[in-house]
Amino acid sequence: MNEWICFWVTAAAIAAALALATAGVIGNCRFGSAVNRIHAAGIGDTMSFLLVTAGLAVSAPSASVGAKLFLPLVFLWITSPISSHFLALMEYRNGYVRCGRTAKN
Repeated sequence: MNEWICFWVTAAAIAAALALATAGVIGNCRFGSAVNRIHAAGIGDTMSFLLVTAGLAVSAPSASVGAKLFLPLVFLWITSPISSHFLALMEYRNGYVRCGRTAKN
């Protein structure tokens, strides 16, 4: 019975991650501003990776394996805001973003 609970929790977490990644892709296609697209991509990637990692940690054979799964997540949490910031900064410096609106198309 315990295996089935782990299976359904893992399946629900991975399904929610898929839904969030799909929402991030849709937001990335629909938003016009580069800053909004960077935000949609960053949040969608981070949250979907968190849910996938949590789902895999639930079905891990031991607690140490589950803890090791969160190390790439910590790396992503450190690097994703930095890369999003630099992408937005380059858009701003190149003149594509002025007060939240695109200046060039």
